[in-house]
Amino acid sequence: MFAFATESPKQVRVDLLVLPVFEGPEPGPGVAEVGLADAFGSARLRGARGDSLLVPASDGRFAAGAALLVGAGPRASFTPEVARRVLGRAAPVARRFGRVATTAALAFRGRQALEAVQAAAEGLGLGAYRFDRFRTKGVDDRRLRRVVVLGSERWDAAAMRAAVRRAEVVVEAVTWARDLVNTPAGDLPPAEIARAAQAMARRAGLTCRVWSDAHLRQRGFGGIIGVGKGSANPPRMIELAYRGAGRDRPIALTGKGVAFDSGGLSLKDATGMETMKDDMGGAASVLATMQAIAALRPRLNVIAAIPCVENMPSGSAQKPGDVIRHYGGTTSEVLNTDAEGRLILADALAYLVERSPELVVDVATLTGACMVALGTDIVGVFGNDDALVGRLLAAGRAVGEPIWQLPLHREYRSMLDSSVADIKNIGKRYGGAITAALFLAEFVGDVPWAHLDVAGPAFAEQDTDLGPRGATGVPVRTLVRFLLDRSA
Repeated sequence: MFAFATESPKQVRVDLLVLPVFEGPEPGPGVAEVGLADAFGSARLRGARGDSLLVPASDGRFAAGAALLVGAGPRASFTPEVARRVLGRAAPVARRFGRVATTAALAFRGRQALEAVQAAAEGLGLGAYRFDRFRTKGVDDRRLRRVVVLGSERWDAAAMRAAVRRAEVVVEAVTWARDLVNTPAGDLPPAEIARAAQAMARRAGLTCRVWSDAHLRQRGFGGIIGVGKGSANPPRMIELAYRGAGRDRPIALTGKGVAFDSGGLSLKDATGMETMKDDMGGAASVLATMQAIAALRPRLNVIAAIPCVENMPSGSAQKPGDVIRHYGGTTSEVLNTDAEGRLILADALAYLVERSPELVVDVATLTGACMVALGTDIVGVFGNDDALVGRLLAAGRAVGEPIWQLPLHREYRSMLDSSVADIKNIGKRYGGAITAALFLAEFVGDVPWAHLDVAGPAFAEQDTDLGPRGATGVPVRTLVRFLLDRSA
């Protein structure tokens, strides 16, 4: 689907040529070459982000069927991330044409050109995403069939082709994560998530093991069993492994896989449940990351343990005040059954730590408190190792997924003291994202660990530059970049 080429914008034979125009308007790469230097100004457009002008090739000035001029904002502010978002915004138009080429990467040089080639392909691929599985009327089945990123003959063609290949792998992974999260919970209970993971593992060449509820109960995964026992759909845990570096210690990943979160007996209101199919966004992102890593084959080992449950109210559901015993023996008092994600992640973290990993990263739509602090676009990160947190922050910056470090303030640990168990699952009203992270920290010991709270950015309530309302696939791109940087 994605390709790199050094053809002239005037001669490339595609259905649509996407050309950036900077504020002024100032023609971007290829605009003058195809004879459209004055088109934006004639249409009284200034080149601001969001401006666009579709020009058919009626006079033979260029070989493409049409050209889409897109506002790219100030030239001085045009970065690979801006290019990704500008092209993502243009993608809904581009998908109607099928075969598309863009000159956006030609605005860059050196290392930035390499980043821009990948960003351009990702922008068009992600922005063209649609979830139409359950639509029966008004479905537009036109899709992007080919994306060509145009570049210079002076560039390292092999490196640019590799960048385009990474983009294709990442777009496929993010798209799959979005599909998983967007699928209604009634169609994707824990067993179906596990089956999807098994099918992916077979295609990708990963080792996969699915733990049944009986096996989880037998081995003492009290958090997963406790949260899941109120549902008619029993829990699962998905274990995946990628080996790319012999006997090296693995990097461990886990993600919160609550297929639907009613709150349990601490029931949410109706509005609070409307998007709770997204509470497995962390699990979906880790599954998609494993798919991408299997395709890109970096020189490292990665393991994942992904707990999947439904949190439902019933006569068999766990009750506020219950005490559960986690994998490894730690006990926790469940005072609020709607603080369930930390309970299942605790089991997975304790299990992964036993595998002697180099480090552990968990991803979870964990707390509304993180959204209060950072809004809906920013991932919150906590950790016990500043170097690890710094590498995740750098990976997020590199791919345009903003992450902000929040304090793992140890003095708040006393808020989780329980009179009947080792720890309780909620603290006081304030600092909820911090106390949730401190709860998870109890289960990792001294292993370098980072916790990504994606409660806000995992699901968009309105269309964004990189896709429609719904699942975003955050933070798949960050995790993939983090792992590739780690292997390098």
